[in-house]
Amino acid sequence: MTHRESVGRGDRVAGSVVGSAAGDALGAPFEFGPAGVFAARFPDGVGTLCGGGGWDPGEATDDTQMAVLVGESLLERGGPDLPDMFDRFRRWAAGGPKDIGLQTEDVLTNGEPWYLAAALHFQLNGRAAGNGSLMRAATSAVYFAHTGRPATMEAARRIAALTHGDRAAWEGTAVLHELIRVALTGHNPLAAVPGALAEVHTDHRSRWAAVLAPDWHPGLATEFNGAVWPCLGTALWALRTTDTFERALAAAVDVGGDTDTVAAVTGGLAGAVYGIEAVPDRWTRTLHVPLPGYGDRRLATGDLITLAARLDAEGPRAT
Repeated sequence: MTHRESVGRGDRVAGSVVGSAAGDALGAPFEFGPAGVFAARFPDGVGTLCGGGGWDPGEATDDTQMAVLVGESLLERGGPDLPDMFDRFRRWAAGGPKDIGLQTEDVLTNGEPWYLAAALHFQLNGRAAGNGSLMRAATSAVYFAHTGRPATMEAARRIAALTHGDRAAWEGTAVLHELIRVALTGHNPLAAVPGALAEVHTDHRSRWAAVLAPDWHPGLATEFNGAVWPCLGTALWALRTTDTFERALAAAVDVGGDTDTVAAVTGGLAGAVYGIEAVPDRWTRTLHVPLPGYGDRRLATGDLITLAARLDAEGPRAT
């Protein structure tokens, strides 16, 4: 990673939200493919938002769609109104999105109230550590970034718990919030990992410490990267082992597997490091976010930049 001290906060804020969406759209056509599939498609390393697999070129998936819903709820309700956020998720799920995680779909359609649906799913299934709360975290990370480390991490946990009953997912999302917060200040998020780990629940700290360690790489993963641990671990590895925004995302997608979400998480973090100017124009020109369940709404890059700026300006401040 090449540190960029000259990038302003506004550029980093826009970079995080747009970068996450761009990563999502970049990785979507390669989802569930093998490692190396991105390099095989783009041997010169210059990738495009090519579409495929049911996705139009530049089309963002459920990852960004849910991130937008989180951000708009925070702005319109003046803070974290969890019942409202859950209702927006449910409306979206009922709108027939092209893709929705199995766990998230069950939680949003099982008919239980917002404060029970995810917990009951976890109780019945015993597995709820998917990466679905990580994928939508860029908008909330920007919104809560001014509150400081403990507060932004706790906000992440509360939002993650709407759909994920396993605390492992809460803690991973909390760490991502904190690393984006640090990156937005112009500091190195990789150097902030120990501080974030100190805030992780003691029952989960050792496992997160292992996957976020400087020598961890995707070959050490013990689960498919649709799980929360290797998803965030791969994002940090991609950031650590590359020196540009675009190369970080290419590395993330080339791991294969859950490529859209791994690249979305990588993009949210790398965008906060490198800023909006590092996101290639050939990506931002075609990037768009449809919102199933909300009529014909479709956000373009400019709309995402406006959303990001409002989240930064209107988010709470540390007291």
